[in-house]
Amino acid sequence: MIMQKRAALNELGLSTGKKARLHRILFDHGLRNGTALFLPYDQGLEHGPRDFFANPKASDPRYVMKLAIAGEFNGVAIQIGLAEKFFWDYAGEIPLILKLNGKTDIPSDAAALSPVHASVEDAVRLGADAVGYTLYVGSPAQEADFAQYRTIRADAQRLGMPLIVWAYPRGEAIEAKGGKDSFYAVDYAARVASELGADVVKVNFPHPDKRDRVKRPYDENFSAQQAIDGVVRSANRTLVLVSGGERAGDEAMYRKAEQAMDAGGLGLIFGRNVWQRGYDESLDFIDGLKEILVQHPSQ
Repeated sequence: MIMQKRAALNELGLSTGKKARLHRILFDHGLRNGTALFLPYDQGLEHGPRDFFANPKASDPRYVMKLAIAGEFNGVAIQIGLAEKFFWDYAGEIPLILKLNGKTDIPSDAAALSPVHASVEDAVRLGADAVGYTLYVGSPAQEADFAQYRTIRADAQRLGMPLIVWAYPRGEAIEAKGGKDSFYAVDYAARVASELGADVVKVNFPHPDKRDRVKRPYDENFSAQQAIDGVVRSANRTLVLVSGGERAGDEAMYRKAEQAMDAGGLGLIFGRNVWQRGYDESLDFIDGLKEILVQHPSQ
């Protein structure tokens, strides 16, 4: 298999501040080899406390922070309330990715929009090394979404803060064209994030078998590897993180990780698959992910 080459930081046209912060994330933390393993912990807002029933200890942000540090993650992604109340005790030990928007899953996703409730200035004040923004690609509310994103992008550029876009296809039009995890939808989302100026994009792993009513040529037969290769290629000089999604078996997650890295991905952002299990089991699982990442250093 020919692995796709990941773009180096000096090829991305980054400002000094953005390059310095991304370099700190990628080469001063984690495996320190230019790959990334992030721990997202915004599910309490996005999904509610139901995600913590599998491991009640994970409802405590201090537990997750300690797990992220022990697991030597490249960073932890949290909302502003948890950042202000808990991150100060771990500042300097692990990079902070401050999520700037978010919503509950109580309303329908038919016209999904994730409102902004924190700023890039908040991220600077809290010592963050990056900010995260959820963009619902294909939602009927995309005009409002793009407008609030534009302000965030401008502030991130002005303040030298790396911008990670959670590029999630959503809405009734997406569901009518193969669904949110189809190759068509994920590929489009990666390209949109790149076109709109994201430094890094977080995507779900594409499912090329979801072809019902998708546009050509996505109705053809693609392998999982071909699909993730295409997504990374569509993102071009926007670095790609692949999401873990819902809890799945370890072998399936390792296979997803291998395919993502072979495609030229920057790394992984796994949350529930990490902290929805016991502490020691989490660390064992993380070690398995690192065995994959260590084989894909930046050149």
